[in-house]
Amino acid sequence: MKKIINKHLHIVMYICSILVLLLVVSCRKDAIIYTSSQKDVDPGYKNSPLLGFYLLNEGNMGMNRATIDFYDFRAGQYHTDIFSERNPTIVKELGDVGNDIQIYGSKCYAVINCSNYIEVFDAYTGIHIKEIEVPNCRYMTFHGNKAYVSSYSGPVAIDPNAEIGFVAEIDTTTLELQRKVTVGYQPDEIVVKDNKLYCANSGGYRVPDYDTTVSVVDLESFKVIKTIDVAINLHRLELDHYGNLYVSSRGDYYKVAPNLYVIDTETDTVKKKLDIPVSEMTLSGDSLYYYSVAWSYNTGSNTVNYGIYDTKLQEVVNDHIITDGTDQEIMIPYGIAVNPINKDVYITDAQNYVVTGYVYCFSKEGKKKWSVEAGNIPAHFAFLYKHP
Repeated sequence: MKKIINKHLHIVMYICSILVLLLVVSCRKDAIIYTSSQKDVDPGYKNSPLLGFYLLNEGNMGMNRATIDFYDFRAGQYHTDIFSERNPTIVKELGDVGNDIQIYGSKCYAVINCSNYIEVFDAYTGIHIKEIEVPNCRYMTFHGNKAYVSSYSGPVAIDPNAEIGFVAEIDTTTLELQRKVTVGYQPDEIVVKDNKLYCANSGGYRVPDYDTTVSVVDLESFKVIKTIDVAINLHRLELDHYGNLYVSSRGDYYKVAPNLYVIDTETDTVKKKLDIPVSEMTLSGDSLYYYSVAWSYNTGSNTVNYGIYDTKLQEVVNDHIITDGTDQEIMIPYGIAVNPINKDVYITDAQNYVVTGYVYCFSKEGKKKWSVEAGNIPAHFAFLYKHP
């Protein structure tokens, strides 16, 4: 949940955006072709099998500011708003709140939460392929020739009677919806292990009556076969190489702090509470990189922490991902990824959620290599490899 911004600032920004929109519409006579900006940030790695990554900028809710950037790893160049440039006939910007981006095969899938659809485009050309309508869609995962997406189902609203959510199955060839299974309330991240799909249910719309469960779905029958009680307001999932599933809990922003739990996927039971606050996390080898931005309504402030948890040793081995003090430059860390080739760590900065954000690159030793301006609320990464 994002930190609350002064409502008067929201009103001013909204009015300004409307005035700018009216000015553009009234003055425009010809179709506008949008071009991305480009900046050299790194020497590049010309022979790398990794081409780069797409970065999905969420954009503030209700402002149609979701965009996609691309970092060209081989050339060392960062391109902003590349989707608009590659698709000039499509309405500029992707819609309202980009929530997830994934690459599977030659296709890239961008989940646009409040606009209720998944944008599918060619991962190598950036050219639009299809929009798949899914209400209040959240996160995706893949297995075989199927894509799976979690959905809050109902409208965006705090409501004690909010609808229960579902996970939908999509054929990755036809890009058509096939099956749905009802899970918990306001389901977030999903992963697949051994033909079972795990879904973290948040219940965020039903505050303070949060959901506390992870739903386990058998992919053959597409039915829930078990419900694991974990903790309130669940969010993120990561699978390690030892059959452990890491589940993050956001807490309640008052008395219950964020935390991280471990589920044994052999028994589908909670085996450990780690007492580590986690907002976002990503696994690279046996290292689980994480950070926490723990907002408290009681104090009216955030507490920021970083760390690395060794999934083999089962212990925190580093509480300073950034070692040169440049973490002080980051106002609100909002996304994290680790380069699979050279182990650089990418962390995004949402700033105050209204202005343009930034992407920071740190070496595996935690030293800052570069930073670059991105879009509004940069958040989600998808790495692109050269054609197999």
